[in-house]
Amino acid sequence: MSGDPEPDLTSTEQAVLDLVDEAAIVALTSAMVEAPSENPGGTEEAAVAVLDKACRDVGLTVSTTEAAPGRPNLVATLPAGPGPGLMFLGHSDVVPAGPNWTADPYTARIRDGRIYGRGSTDMKGGLAAVVAAMSALSRARELGVATAGPVRLVCTVDEEEHGLGVRDFVARPGDHDFVGCVVAEPTDLQVVRGCRGASYIEIDVTGRAAHSGRPADGRSAIDAAAAIVEIIRADARDLAQNLDDLLGCGTWNVGTIAGGQGISVVAPTCSLGIDRRLMPDEDPHMIAAELRKTISDKGIDTDGISVDIRVTMEMPGFATAADHPLVTAAVGSVTHAGATTSVGGWTAACDGGFVSRDLGIPSIVLGPGNINTDAHQPDESVAIADLVTAARAYTLAALRLLRPVG
Repeated sequence: MSGDPEPDLTSTEQAVLDLVDEAAIVALTSAMVEAPSENPGGTEEAAVAVLDKACRDVGLTVSTTEAAPGRPNLVATLPAGPGPGLMFLGHSDVVPAGPNWTADPYTARIRDGRIYGRGSTDMKGGLAAVVAAMSALSRARELGVATAGPVRLVCTVDEEEHGLGVRDFVARPGDHDFVGCVVAEPTDLQVVRGCRGASYIEIDVTGRAAHSGRPADGRSAIDAAAAIVEIIRADARDLAQNLDDLLGCGTWNVGTIAGGQGISVVAPTCSLGIDRRLMPDEDPHMIAAELRKTISDKGIDTDGISVDIRVTMEMPGFATAADHPLVTAAVGSVTHAGATTSVGGWTAACDGGFVSRDLGIPSIVLGPGNINTDAHQPDESVAIADLVTAARAYTLAALRLLRPVG
C-alpha cells in the first residue's frame, strides 16, 4: 500500500476516543437483538424504531423512508461543515434464527465478554458501534472539535434477501457528496476494499410429457436442464483460469433443481436456481443473455424444448484502490484503535456495491465480528471488545478523513 502512514494519536483524537461509551454499545446491541427483524418476513420496523430512538438520543438528525410498507430505511446524520462527508452503511434485517440454539435467540445474553443473539454479529453490533462513534463525535463539539463534513448512517432493509432497501435509497435524489462509505458488516476488523457481487439466475425448462416406455415420444426437460448445467460447469472452469489478485473470479453454483412429474413419465418441466457471483465489472443480465445464446447455439431449446431465463436478484460488486485515502485512513484507524488489521477482498456480497456503482462513492467494508464463524449460525455472538474497537476506529476514520475544524 502506498501513501504516508497515519500519524500517532494526537491529544485531540485521544480526547474524542475517550468519549466512546462501551456500556451504550452493549445496551444498543442488546436492545436491537431483542427487536426481531427476520427476513424473509419484512419485520424490520421494530429494530429500526430502537435504532431511531438511539440516534435521536445522541443528537443526530433522523429520517425514515419506507422502501415498502412497514419496511423503513433510516438515515441518521451528524451535521457539520460544508465539506464532503463520511457515510456508514448497515442493514436492520437478520436471517431467520433457525434450529439448534441453546437459548432464546432473541433474548440478548452476555457471557465471557460476548453478546449472544441473532443479529449480534450480522449486523446489529456493527450498527451500535457506528452510533457510538457518531455519539462521540457529537459530544466532541463540547471540546471544540467538529468535523469539516457531515457523518451519516444509512440503515437499509432487506439486505439479506433482495436489496429492496438499498435499491430504494440509491434511487432517491439526495446529497451524496461523501469521501467514502464504510459498510459496517462483520469483517473481523479487517479492511475489505473489494467485494464480489451476487446474482440469482432462475431457469425454467419446458418439454413434453410421454410414457416412460416410449421416451422418444416426449421431450425431457430434465435432460435439457442437465445439458444447461454442463454449460455452466464448463464456464466455471474457464473463469477459474483467470484469477484476479483481489477477488479471484466470478463463480457459478446450481443451488436448486426441481423437475419431473413421476418416475414413469418423461419430465415435462425442470427448474434451476443458480447463484452467480460477480466481479465488479460484470452485469448479470449480460451473463444471462450469453448463457441463453449458448443454449440456443447448442440446440438445446429446439425440437419441443423451451427455456426461460430470468435474473431475479442482483447485488453489484466493487473494488476501491489500495492507496485510496479511505483505505489508508481505515487501516491507520483500526491500528490506533488497538487491533491488528490487513487489507484484502471479500467473498461475500453487501449493499456497498450499490453505493459504489450507483452513487459513485468509494466504499470499503469494516466491522466487528467474523462473518464465517459467527454470522448466520446458532448461538451467534460478537465480542464486546471488538465492538468497542470498531467504534473507536470509526471515530478516528471520521476525524482523519474529515479533518476537524475549530
